[in-house]
Amino acid sequence: MSDERPIEITADLGMEWQQDAQVYIARGNAVAKRGATEVHADTLTAHYRKSKGTGGDAEIYRLNADGHVTIKGDRQTVVGDQAVYDVDQQIGIVTGKDLKLTTATDVVTARDSLEWYDDKQLAVARGDAVAIREGKHLRGDVLTASVTRAANEASHISRVDAHGNVLVSSQDQIARGDAGVYNVDTGIATLTGRVTLTRADNELRGQYAVVDLNNNVSRLLSAPPSTQLTEGKPARVQGLLVPRQKPAAPAQ
Repeated sequence: MSDERPIEITADLGMEWQQDAQVYIARGNAVAKRGATEVHADTLTAHYRKSKGTGGDAEIYRLNADGHVTIKGDRQTVVGDQAVYDVDQQIGIVTGKDLKLTTATDVVTARDSLEWYDDKQLAVARGDAVAIREGKHLRGDVLTASVTRAANEASHISRVDAHGNVLVSSQDQIARGDAGVYNVDTGIATLTGRVTLTRADNELRGQYAVVDLNNNVSRLLSAPPSTQLTEGKPARVQGLLVPRQKPAAPAQ
């Protein structure tokens, strides 16, 4: 809702105008729309104030949405149970169960909240957050996803920054770290801080890893390359490699 046009509100079961409280309440498949942005809910409460412009017309500055909430844009959809949409800041905070953001190619879920920054085309997922594309998973306590769309292409998430208990998985490989950055277009994730790479019973440990999810190739370092150049010799990389068990010889 990033332009100056009025917000259009519709509802199946009618609208209530509370002048003293300065709110409109729309019930039953309620929809608030401005431009390409729509907020859907069972009930919408629109808070308004007197405009600073000529005539002092009412302008809506906040929407409270309850029940079957969906925030739609031309690039993404966010769903949940409740939401608060700040019209001035173009920010929607969605809470409840089964929180999900979807684009043409990606899905992001969260347990605690999903924040959508319309002007920045940015999503922040909090609480056991997961980003998924084509079987590749990135998990963390907090994920920040950037949505982009090139000319004549569908919208998609181009980058995800992850913080806290980060886990990246693809095929038979799992990588963990304290923080990470995932370039979704290239399929390359970089992890930092107490990094482990696991495949079957084998495990490698270090402080920095580059994981190529598209080609299933990983590179582990004891520290980021820049740190190695400026801080001298870092700690060594550790690994636990478990040999395959040979099949038992047949009984004689």
